[in-house]
Amino acid sequence: MGQSLTTWKELIQKKRQGQGQGQGKIQFQIHAITKYLRALHPQNLSLLFSHPAASSFLSLFSDKSMAPRGKPKPSPASSSTQAPSLEDLFATLHRHVENNDLAKVVKVADQVLAIAPGDEDAIHCKVVALIRSEAIDKALNVIKAASSLPIDLSSYKAYCLYRQNKLEEALDLIRGLEKTPMVLQLESQIFYRLGKMDSCIDSYEKLQKLKIDSDDLKANIMASLVAGGRPGEVDAIMSASKLKSSKSYELVYNAACALVEKKKYPEAEEMLLHARRVGQETLMEENYVGDEIEAELATITVQLAYVRQMMGHGQESVDEYSKVIKRGLEDDPSLAIASNNLITLRNGKEVADSLRKLDNLMSKVNSKNPFEFSSGLEFRLNPKQKEVIYSNRVLLLLLANKIDQAQELVSALQEMYPESTTSILLQAAVFVREKKVPKAEEILTQYSNKYPKNCISVLLALAQIAATAGHFQISSEALLKVAEIQHMPATVATLVSLWERLGDINNAASVFDASIEWWKNSMDGERNLLVLMQEAASFKLKHGKEGEAARLYEELVRSKGSVEALVGLVQTAAKSDLDKAEQYEKQLKPLPGLKGVNVEVLEKTSGAKHVEGGSHVAKMEISEEVKKAKAKKRKRKPKYPKGFDPANPGPLPDPERWLPKRERSTYRPKRKDKRAQIRGAQGAVSRDKHDSTATTSGTSGTGVSNSGATSSKAGQAGAGSSKGGSQGAAAGNAEQNKGSSKSRKKKSRN
Repeated sequence: MGQSLTTWKELIQKKRQGQGQGQGKIQFQIHAITKYLRALHPQNLSLLFSHPAASSFLSLFSDKSMAPRGKPKPSPASSSTQAPSLEDLFATLHRHVENNDLAKVVKVADQVLAIAPGDEDAIHCKVVALIRSEAIDKALNVIKAASSLPIDLSSYKAYCLYRQNKLEEALDLIRGLEKTPMVLQLESQIFYRLGKMDSCIDSYEKLQKLKIDSDDLKANIMASLVAGGRPGEVDAIMSASKLKSSKSYELVYNAACALVEKKKYPEAEEMLLHARRVGQETLMEENYVGDEIEAELATITVQLAYVRQMMGHGQESVDEYSKVIKRGLEDDPSLAIASNNLITLRNGKEVADSLRKLDNLMSKVNSKNPFEFSSGLEFRLNPKQKEVIYSNRVLLLLLANKIDQAQELVSALQEMYPESTTSILLQAAVFVREKKVPKAEEILTQYSNKYPKNCISVLLALAQIAATAGHFQISSEALLKVAEIQHMPATVATLVSLWERLGDINNAASVFDASIEWWKNSMDGERNLLVLMQEAASFKLKHGKEGEAARLYEELVRSKGSVEALVGLVQTAAKSDLDKAEQYEKQLKPLPGLKGVNVEVLEKTSGAKHVEGGSHVAKMEISEEVKKAKAKKRKRKPKYPKGFDPANPGPLPDPERWLPKRERSTYRPKRKDKRAQIRGAQGAVSRDKHDSTATTSGTSGTGVSNSGATSSKAGQAGAGSSKGGSQGAAAGNAEQNKGSSKSRKKKSRN
């Protein structure tokens, strides 16, 4: 419990001597495990952020204790009832404090207050016991009820407001208090939660001046330095703390986070593994079991997965994140970070499942604010963490084509983070997705004018959106405002291309001139200067500025001795000054193999002529030895199939014999039988067929040949006179039809 508590008799004795005030207090710990997410810079507004965010820190307050002071013996009561005396109640209260039995501390404190209303020690004990038992609302009610008493509970009230995430109210209350170690610790933690890292570090430095030195304090200072973008200052604390022999895994973990911020991933991985070993040993000594140890060290597990992800081990990171999520540990911030980082590894795939994971982080109770996080995350995630998760959710909504929901969330983000570049970039992305490019350009321009010091990413996004939409003037003006990269070769190439498309060659040339002059004054820009001068000379030669191009080439030849520049100078001078061109042409080295070529004779010739039907390659003279060597080669006789006579080969084989029948030129598809199909019972004949056979039956009855034509009357008479004759004729006709169909089939096969 930190400091040892004095015995009851000693407290009574000090109380009698007037020395009891301010002695032992009930020990309690302010839990403030915080995590930090690095902000992501969008590279492409239409895609999910390619970079993950998961740098986390442990931050624990040092212990403070408070115990009840001794009370003098009260005068004997006149009542006949045998109620416990005040002395016995304080003895019992002291025993429960030593046993850390918080529920009984509250119960006995109520009994003391029933006998002695307004007792300062009893109220202190009750408030601290309620805070330690996580009954923050009850503790705040007790503090409010005791506001009329001459008891200073401002620090406890500020802590309760801090636990309720009412950070501004807690900070206002602290400003009027004396800067005790407890107040400074609480103040620094509030600043950390608000994202004001410089003020947080100042509060910790004041604590150090009070000669308060502990591993928890060092861990908090390291966390605030890394979160404030000052990881380089952590080295001094790391060297003084002897991390290899340290038994505080929080301290080792924060040192690893500093290495992550410096992008020293192999060293960070080694430090995180060491922190996990130290944490396992420490927690096992404190009688933690397997699942409890995993829950306590979940932050280290997630951070280790992030480091391996940065080292290119994506599949290992996916496995670690998935394990953390499936276990369902009680560490809600670690689960949120694991879910966020797992989504970034999917690269825009499985959008529905990713949205479901982020929706699970939101509160299902508060219908007024649909973007509020769950109770386990709302108070334990800092503003930067929440902004990153919100941003990823907007991008997922855009990928899922849920534009209305994305617009609603972006509007809420602009209210929560009015000065953030991320919210304005997301708003521009929504407008671009809705094909409202002018609105996107307008809001980005307004933001860059309002916050000129923090708008590099906004100006780059504006340049990209405008260039894609064909608004080259807006794009070039946006790039010219980014002074940090204005003279880089890539930026110069983009600006020149934009001005060239606008038809403004003079502005394009001035971009080259300004960049060349800037790199001439730079200490380490020789390589970029050489590239820019060559490109500028080529550009000016292309657009008819031979004089300026010649000066650039000549300067390159004199200073760098570049062969390419010498060739360009000869080509440029040949158009305006032949004497200078001939002078520099002499500096070019002759090409090998051209000494035997007479240039004057070659120039007088009309050139090579194309001979139709002839070979384009000159015939080479073949020596006699080569001819004899070729003649000696024995020619092999060709192999013929069995029974083949080469003297009488006969007709040539079909060249299409290896092709399927359907692909041959002689293939004809089979004709379909378009005759009506007979339906009905077996042996049934259709009416039309019966009528046609009846006409032929007359010919058989009268002895008329099939070649002669019969009249309709004769057919009718034959049909009516002989029933059997008609049936025989029908049968004969059917046989004739069968024979004709077979003959057609045979022909089609041939």
